[in-house]
Amino acid sequence: MSLRNSMLNERNIKLRHVLLLGIAIVSGGAVMLSLSSATKKAEKSVSLLPKNHSVTNLGKLVYAENCASCHGMALEGQANWRQRDPDGYLPAPPHDKTGHTWHHSDSYLFLMTKYGIEKMIGRKYPNNMPAYKDKLTDEEIIATLSYIKSIWPVRIQRQHDQVNARAMTR
Repeated sequence: MSLRNSMLNERNIKLRHVLLLGIAIVSGGAVMLSLSSATKKAEKSVSLLPKNHSVTNLGKLVYAENCASCHGMALEGQANWRQRDPDGYLPAPPHDKTGHTWHHSDSYLFLMTKYGIEKMIGRKYPNNMPAYKDKLTDEEIIATLSYIKSIWPVRIQRQHDQVNARAMTR
């Protein structure tokens, strides 16, 4: 093979690699856009059911089995939950009225529970909260979050309803 043909062949290989990389980037972007669209749709479609006793009864059981060991049976969370430990992790926050759970929309809480914080923010984050997508059904996650909301005082539930109303207009 001549030097000229060898150089052309090498150039073609580089162009193919650049083209394949471009296709991969575009495809990855399309997947992310699709995931983002699906997430936005889910954000607007999840609603907790704190007044439905069969849902909250299931949620209480699921909470006891999967959440109480860290967040407490009375939803009280761990001590010093706002201060990182020596390894950089925050203790489990309370899910009662003293925590920040009610500051987030139903859909955000659902997605956070299902996929975890790192998927939500798109980067690594030191935390001990597992994603429950492979452990709990969507119905169990909604039931658990509904149970948590059912424990809040009426005033906090109303404030949370306002958080949801604002999230729906985004």
